[in-house]
Parts: sequence; C-alpha cells; structure tokens
Amino acid sequence: MKHGKKYIDAAKLIENNKTYDPTEALELCCKTATAKFDETVELHVRLGVDSRHADQQVRGAVVLPNGTGKNVRVIAIAKGDAAKAAEAAGAQEVGDDDLIAKIAGGYLDFDVLVTTPDMMGRVGRLGKVLGPRGLMPNPKAGTVTPDVGKAVTDAKAGKIEYRLDKQNIIHVPIGKASFGAEKLMTNLDTVLDAIAKAKPAAAKGQYFKSATIATTMGPGVRVATNKYGV
Repeated sequence: MKHGKKYIDAAKLIENNKTYDPTEALELCCKTATAKFDETVELHVRLGVDSRHADQQVRGAVVLPNGTGKNVRVIAIAKGDAAKAAEAAGAQEVGDDDLIAKIAGGYLDFDVLVTTPDMMGRVGRLGKVLGPRGLMPNPKAGTVTPDVGKAVTDAKAGKIEYRLDKQNIIHVPIGKASFGAEKLMTNLDTVLDAIAKAKPAAAKGQYFKSATIATTMGPGVRVATNKYGV
C-alpha cells in the first residue's frame, strides 16, 4: 500500500517492532495525528482465543470515562414508560411499530439502537438490515434492557461495544487525538481492563497476543499489555 508524505514522516517517529509503554504510545499517536480533522484513536487487540468456538467468544460493552468525542445518535424502540424514559434521556427518535417499519424501509441515520426485551420479537425481523451494520441490539452490549433511559444515557456518554472478529481481533475507538495522552490513557485502561475481565474460562495460554493503537490516518504503535495481568 502506497502512503503519503505525512504518513511516512509520522512512521519515522516509531521504532519498528518496538512495544511501547501505553502512555508513551499514546503520546506518539497524538504526535502523529497530522490530518486536518480530529482523528479518532483506535485500539486493535489480538487475543489468544478461537472465535469459532462459542465458549471462547469475547464480547461486551463499556462506558469510556472521557467519552468517544463523537456525537452519538441514539434511537429507541419502546412503548409506554420506557419510551418516555428514552425521550427524557435524549434519544433522537423513539417509536415502536412505526419506527420498525421506518428502519425496514431504509432509515439508518443513527449510531445505536436500544430496545426493551418485550420488543425484541419484532425488532428481530430487522436482523438482515441491522446485523451487517453492527446495529442489532444485544443484551450483552446493554442495548436490550428494561432500563432504556439508562441505555440511551450510556450510549450518548461514550459507551462502546467490543467483540471479536473472525481473525480473533477486537477493534474499538478510545477517543480523539485532541483528548491528549492523559485522557486517552484513562479510556485505554478502561477498555483493556474490561477485555481482561472478559477472558473466557476456555481460553488457554497467552490471552493478549498483541495490542496496537493508531489514529485514523496514522501508523500503528504497539502497546505493552503486561500491566493487565493476562
């Protein structure tokens, strides 16, 4: 892959094959964020599990203490008091069968969909639309819950979902380059602690194989994970 001059210059600041202390790695990431927009800082963690086995799945959600830096658009499919709670929490749209029909018709201008357990039978019909885009509500991610008001509040505050892909890697945002290393470090700690605690009992050997952070347009920086104890 051909890279531009800014990327090449940024890559010169990072030693090949060196694993950096997390704080130093984040400082480097912020230094290499040279795009004209506020770049997202992403974490990529390779785990020593096999996602083909149900008992080695790693999935969950966590609220980033300093948020994601993104204005999260949240909608809710709910009725009655749950719908009122979602509205009060700031959901950009709340509905039930009408909103389900709207989504089925192509409406996808949102980042998170929350719903109540009693509505999942109907929401489940949207699987082909929502699933490929990672928008399907899930109890493990906290987006299927009786307390949709809290779910909306958490999502807007910076709640992110983490899950393994087919290559046994988790990809998650941990904030914006403008946050600075200190705020990003708090977010990074929160995510890696959560992933460490989610280690499946069936996982054998080294759990954290590698971890890399990178800005949207910048080179990757390898991060030491030994402090997380797995």
